[in-house]
Amino acid sequence: MGFKARISVFGGREISKDIYINTLEIGRKLAEENFLVFCGGGDGVMEAISKGVQEKDGTVIGILKGRELDEGNDYLTFPIATGIDIARNAILAYNCDVAVAISGKYGTMSEIAYGLQLGKPVIGYKTWDINNVIIAESPTDVISKINKEILYV
Repeated sequence: MGFKARISVFGGREISKDIYINTLEIGRKLAEENFLVFCGGGDGVMEAISKGVQEKDGTVIGILKGRELDEGNDYLTFPIATGIDIARNAILAYNCDVAVAISGKYGTMSEIAYGLQLGKPVIGYKTWDINNVIIAESPTDVISKINKEILYV
């Protein structure tokens, strides 16, 4: 399989149409670059990133809050039911080379904090303004910044 790197995508369930469209584009680009993508497996950012990855025949793994596989969105390659609720945020942060945070509320903020505490590069797109988060201005910029960061992982 030889994936380029592991990317965890953090983000909220409730998002605007603009964020959904841009997140789809990020997902497509991640698949085109042969990244292995992880997300929370739910709606919103998680669904959009999964759909974008699937459209380009990439691989996306959903780390689900609940115990049932059908809790995941329809675009996951592999759903993983954990039954650990928001504690799965730590798994997403631990299991990546680079994290991308898109939009989101407090759950996304906690994922960002885990990533930063673990010393992972966190790229932010239209999300929380937190020290040490690398800001990206567009879907293309997200991918560019990921590629720059994986040189140092």
